[in-house]
Amino acid sequence: MKTRGTALYPFVPSGPDFAASLAFFQELGFDKRWENGGLAGLRFGDAYFMLQDIDVPEWQKNQMITYEVDDLDCYWSEIEQLRLEDRYNGVKLKSPTDYPWGREIHIIDPGGVCWHMRQSTS
Repeated sequence: MKTRGTALYPFVPSGPDFAASLAFFQELGFDKRWENGGLAGLRFGDAYFMLQDIDVPEWQKNQMITYEVDDLDCYWSEIEQLRLEDRYNGVKLKSPTDYPWGREIHIIDPGGVCWHMRQSTS
């Protein structure tokens, strides 16, 4: 028998305001599962990550994370109306766009991390 991986849970820096970053991800649909001492576990369906209260701009502006949703256009219609760019410093959103590798939404979070939300391929 050979061991196989079953999940990957990255640590994501919050940027300068952990509380604002946590609220931002909850508005994107992530449920806070736990929080303890500057670390929080967030889940959205099968997507899971740990938000870490740390601000290292050089790291954050070079980090990208991809996750998939079952209906990208529906997800866009849900988050577009939230006007997140107007309410969170540094946040940017790019509507669904077709690329050679698939259809994606791009979001820069409050810490500067670039998120690629893709249409699920399964």
